[in-house]
Amino acid sequence: MLGRWVVKHFVEHGYEVLNVDTRHPEEELCPTLIVDLQDLGQTYGALAGADAVVHMAAIPRAGMVPPEVTFRNNVMATYNVLEAAAGLGIKKAVIASSESSYGICFAVHPFGPQYVPMDEEHPQLPQDSYGLSKVVNELTADMFHRRSGIQVVSLRLGNVIPPEWYERFPSWIHNPEERERILWSYIDTRDAAEACRLAIETDGLGSVALNLGSNETSMAIPSRELMAARYPEVTDFRAPLEGYEALLNSEKAMKLLGWEPKYKWREQLGK
Repeated sequence: MLGRWVVKHFVEHGYEVLNVDTRHPEEELCPTLIVDLQDLGQTYGALAGADAVVHMAAIPRAGMVPPEVTFRNNVMATYNVLEAAAGLGIKKAVIASSESSYGICFAVHPFGPQYVPMDEEHPQLPQDSYGLSKVVNELTADMFHRRSGIQVVSLRLGNVIPPEWYERFPSWIHNPEERERILWSYIDTRDAAEACRLAIETDGLGSVALNLGSNETSMAIPSRELMAARYPEVTDFRAPLEGYEALLNSEKAMKLLGWEPKYKWREQLGK
């Protein structure tokens, strides 16, 4: 869902792009190479000659396949991409982490945030293999940076929304129970794609994890009212929250990347 928007964004900004996937896309914007990223040799072959890599490939959520399959795929694919990138002398990489790494989203035993807005310092406490795979991938990124100096930006993506999904928003915007596990976050695919480009173009980041979400919630209910309705036990508010402010804090990405979310659901729906 996100990868095609990343490809489109880089092509539109004049980059020479190779799309690496398990199948050919419906819209061929650039050459595509069919690769199994769980095979290190294939991964080396795919990345040979590249200046940078944006790695969005993964099983995208818990519950799609057995948990051990999710973990093995997501961890080994990311390890292989970074192993090959480091071995080939590639200097910059972006990988897809997730807000699910905080553990709230797919928790078997539900719990709430320790504080809001939730920034990158919030503990990561996953109870599922998907969230755990993202934590491991961030640690893998740290290791490769220490070993080779490769810059790796791990984007802790909020709920990814392509443009055609905005029509779904009216079905949930008045119900606090909807989307509570993701703290009512969202990020437009076009905004996420721009963040990927900026993360490649920015120097001196080392290995860093950045939350990436809109600066507003996906709801028509003020943020404090959402918290009172679904997480009344949370008393640590680290921002005034006087309106519809995001509860997934992306200020670090804005500061380090010079990034700003452009696409808002009310504007997209004309409301």
